[in-house]
Amino acid sequence: MKKISLYLFAFFILASCASVDKYNQKISKLHSPKELQKDVDLAYRKLKKLHPRLYNYTPKEELDATFLELKNSIAEPMTTYAFYEKLTPVIGAIKQGHAGVSIPAKRYHKKERKALNEKKNEFTFLRFEYVEGTVLVKNTLGEDSTMVGSKVVKLGDDLVDDLLKKYKTYFSSDGFNTTFYNTLAARRLSSFYYKEKGRLDSIEVTFSKNDSLYNKVFRRIPKDSTRFAKVETDTLPDVKPIKKTKEEKKLAKLAYKKKLNDNYKYGYNKSEKQNTRNLDFIGEDSAIAYIKIRGFSNGDYESFYKEAFEKIDSVKAKNLIIDLRNNGGGRLVEIHDLYSYLAQEEFKFVEEGEIKTRFPTVKSFMSRKSSVGGTIFKSIYVPALFFRDLFKSHKDDGKLVYRFKQSKIAEPKENNYKGNVYVLVNGGSFSATSVFSNFVKANKRGVIVGEETGGAYNSTVAGQTKEVILPNSKIKLHFGLMVLETPYKTAVDGYGVLPDVTIIPTLEDRENNRDPELEWILNNVKK
Repeated sequence: MKKISLYLFAFFILASCASVDKYNQKISKLHSPKELQKDVDLAYRKLKKLHPRLYNYTPKEELDATFLELKNSIAEPMTTYAFYEKLTPVIGAIKQGHAGVSIPAKRYHKKERKALNEKKNEFTFLRFEYVEGTVLVKNTLGEDSTMVGSKVVKLGDDLVDDLLKKYKTYFSSDGFNTTFYNTLAARRLSSFYYKEKGRLDSIEVTFSKNDSLYNKVFRRIPKDSTRFAKVETDTLPDVKPIKKTKEEKKLAKLAYKKKLNDNYKYGYNKSEKQNTRNLDFIGEDSAIAYIKIRGFSNGDYESFYKEAFEKIDSVKAKNLIIDLRNNGGGRLVEIHDLYSYLAQEEFKFVEEGEIKTRFPTVKSFMSRKSSVGGTIFKSIYVPALFFRDLFKSHKDDGKLVYRFKQSKIAEPKENNYKGNVYVLVNGGSFSATSVFSNFVKANKRGVIVGEETGGAYNSTVAGQTKEVILPNSKIKLHFGLMVLETPYKTAVDGYGVLPDVTIIPTLEDRENNRDPELEWILNNVKK
């Protein structure tokens, strides 16, 4: 039995290694035109079969011609990445922000993964924003704060302006909106760059600050090290730790449990070193409630909003600011819950969503990559999803639609907020954030301040996501399966939620560490 176990273990190790090598060879080799043309056909076939608003912004004849032109242009063998650069603007021509393609990443053997995980990339600690045609360093996650406010001029030998122009073809907004492109291309600058160049051991970046150029080299360094000198402290002789009493251990355990609960409630994001949701009180006498929501995708939103609005009610705050700048969206159920605290009367949040398949949840769930354990779990869970989809999908006026829970008439929360509401948005406010902003604006429940949202006012195709791995190039195509739209529409389709008060930050604002949108609200409250 021992020998059999060893043979089986060796077999699985060798099979795994062979699988990694085979996969890497597949994505790095030159693919024949015929193989890549098959991938194009499969991508378009899946979109036509399952995307419910494929021709909403681009007519069928035009999209047919775009895909045909792509096929005809593939005359020579090319790598997966070269094909990706040709395919992604074609998917972008659909003008649906949730439809896109992603490049397959190189796989590593166990030892290689371990070695990589022991290092961190200094450059990825930088966070960027787009201001007046310039990419600025917005944050450094606590590393070298002297770089904050610097303009990024070059990555290696590439001008940032040239990189942005290229990277803006790698994704799409909803419809004809343009604010989303600059915001997202700048925020994902390092991600796009490393996808193009691969894992680099170092990169030299050219910055500009106070009209002077300077260069910095960013490297892969051990995780427990830093490029900045540590503050020297007086060293104490080794002292044996004092043993904790039972009561101290109990209190420490409770404190740790509370920390975990709070992290879940506020949606703590470890990589960004910040909470997804925060509540603060600002202004004179802290009379203005300020909720910052960076996303609607993680954490215990119900507990957070319940706690937040109880606190707001207890201090009798007459003004509430909801900051949704750069909030890329997330769960429909969360934005519905949030609005129910603002509602003054019963409301219907979204219409039933148009679909092309009776089983959108099953299609989405089954298309995701799974481990062996995940596959077993799927086989148990899918029957329940099947009957759920069957119950919720039906025909309405000749169209197949999906019955959302949020399509029903809902009541405001008992402790609904009755004061003034301001909602901050910008080009990075996308998907569910645009749906929420639409509802606030249409119901005149708040003043929208900032920039046109990146997501469309009238609708977005999301809800559930279908993933398709193109068999030859291994590129992943993804797109939404459900139409999400509120009962409120604008006559001109394909643009974002327009603010009631348009304020766009300038370079001067950033140089003086000003937040002009927030300042306008605070001044307006004073008046």
